[in-house]
Amino acid sequence: MRETRFSGRPAPLHPGGVPGLPDVVTREAYSDEVSSAGFWPGGGGTDFAAFYYAYPTPNGFADGQVMPAGAYFDQKLGEHLLPYDLARKSSEPEATLMEFLQSTYRAAADIGSWDRAALECPIGYPLRPRPLNKK
Repeated sequence: MRETRFSGRPAPLHPGGVPGLPDVVTREAYSDEVSSAGFWPGGGGTDFAAFYYAYPTPNGFADGQVMPAGAYFDQKLGEHLLPYDLARKSSEPEATLMEFLQSTYRAAADIGSWDRAALECPIGYPLRPRPLNKK
């Protein structure tokens, strides 16, 4: 599982060093600013399965309002994490995960000064494209 949204701006060069992934692939994958979240089965930085937010981390993102309770910023990994067991044991697992995905996106977009009005479709209207702004 992976969900990615783009800001429309280039990102700083990724430093590489991702285990099992050639640096050229990592740098291409993260050549643009993204709010990207996915599932990690554990290992390579965590001893547990988790959902995560990825690169680049805007300045101040560690202090961003991310939910639900139990989600946290891992200083070593430089990412927000939502432990899988927290979502799995929730009375509403899907809602818990969506709360994490939406809150990490909002924090990245707001702290990173993304043009959210130009990027976002109304929630609840899938496959309905936004009208183009003609300049």
